Order: sequence, then structure tokens, then C-alpha cells
Amino acid sequence: MPPAAPRTGDAVFANIERVNAELFTLTYGAIVRQLLTDLEDVEEVNKQLDQMGYNIGIRLIDEFLAKSNVSRCVDFKETAEVIAKVGFKMFLGVTASVTNWDADGTTCSLVLEDNPLVDFVELPDTCQGLYYCNILTGVIRGALETVSMKTEVSWVRDMLHGDDAYELQVKLLKQVPEEYPYKDDE
Repeated sequence: MPPAAPRTGDAVFANIERVNAELFTLTYGAIVRQLLTDLEDVEEVNKQLDQMGYNIGIRLIDEFLAKSNVSRCVDFKETAEVIAKVGFKMFLGVTASVTNWDADGTTCSLVLEDNPLVDFVELPDTCQGLYYCNILTGVIRGALETVSMKTEVSWVRDMLHGDDAYELQVKLLKQVPEEYPYKDDE
């Protein structure tokens, strides 16, 4: 039997169980609001959202690999395209474009025209340093680390701060060689 063909983001999105978008958006907003109340420091909230995302990402990659039928990517460029076209579509219902590659092919930007996490959101003046969707940086970082890519992910542009799009910069720090728990020759 031939291996299953990789599925596009649209195909996976059409067949995945979904939660009501407004409920998801409002629940995420309540989490961010509670963090702001508890931590009282915008930078600490940014760090906490990133850490929460990281923990989600290391678990989410299993579901992504199981449901998308995506095979191992050959390089970081292909990985970025899969994240943008399949990953974002599968879990958020939107796609991103991959732009701004550096000469080494280790840094790129993922640009989202639409972001369902920010529906109904306006940042007050006291929260201008808040990266409201910082959970996404952690999700990407955690998922990629699970598949042996150590990365640094940060926000470049954010429409909640007056920019024209949502742009995440993803930088590959190192490709971690896979380690197997045992050796066959022993």
C-alpha cells in the first residue's frame, strides 16, 4: 500500500473537530486578562504566554504529524512553508505567507493577514508592551524543538500595535541531531 499523500491545510481543516471561534477567542482573552491581573507586569505576561505556548507546542506537534500526513521536511524553508500553509490552517483556520528569508536560509518571517485570536481585542494604553498573541511564538518554538530544530521566535509587527499585519520572525539556531535511546550494535 502506498504511503498516504500529505494533506493540505484546507483538507485537514475541513476534517478536524473544531470549537466555536468566538468561544475560543473569548476564552483566550480571559486567560490573557487573568495573567495581566495576577502578574501585573506586561513583560512577565509576555514570558508566561510564551511558556504556555511552548508547552502546548510540544504536545500539538504530535496531533499535527498524525493528522496532516506530512513527511519529514528536507530543510528549514520547507518547514516554514508547512507551518504557514498547513499548521496555521489546521489549528487557527488561517494561512500565513513566508517572506524575508536571510541569505543563509535560517531566518524568515511568517506574515498573517488575519488572526482569529484578536477578534474583539483592543489594547489599553497600559498594555502597549504586551504581545497579546505571544502564545503563538511559544507554540512554534515548542513544536519545532520537538522535531529537533532549536529556534528563536519573536514578533516583528502586530496590528494591535498599529502595524499593517501580524509578522513573526522565526530564526533557526541549530538543527539538533536525533538521538536514539539505544544502539543496534550492542
